[in-house]
Amino acid sequence: MELEDLPVVNALLNTCSAVLLSIGFIAIKRDNKVLHKKCMVSALLTSCLFLTSYLYYHFGMQQLYGAAHTKFVDPSWFRPYYLVFLATHLIMSISIVPMVIITVYHAVQKNWEKHKRMARITFPCWMYVSVTGVMIYLILYQIFPQSPGGSVVPSPVETNAWIRDLPFIGAVY
Repeated sequence: MELEDLPVVNALLNTCSAVLLSIGFIAIKRDNKVLHKKCMVSALLTSCLFLTSYLYYHFGMQQLYGAAHTKFVDPSWFRPYYLVFLATHLIMSISIVPMVIITVYHAVQKNWEKHKRMARITFPCWMYVSVTGVMIYLILYQIFPQSPGGSVVPSPVETNAWIRDLPFIGAVY
């Protein structure tokens, strides 16, 4: 596995966390405490794997490209929307760590009232971070592909622009 493969791995880990959180939420609403516990512990482990992979990727990016992030360059009209979206994701992802720790602590201590009260805040925040993490991957690597160095990855049409010059195909473009 190469460093460039990690963004998709991270998106998959975030997707798994969101699914596990959803199943755990439904389980506790149906009073299935055993399934709830299994899902939440699995979501926690998946999120820890994500964080490890995420940090490894960004430290590797720093080493290879001199920047620890992929710069959003194009389309320029979408960049402000992306940056606001990214800012909300980053702020929430930083604040979710102590929230999860406190929520898990209350569960381990079997202090169910405090656990429940904290989980009502933690759950939607954790879901937001997991889902927006996948959306950021889609924006950066699928919808508007950006290269690690900060330039835009050419679309297949631009890469194969020579096809337009063919006399029998030029009319299609």
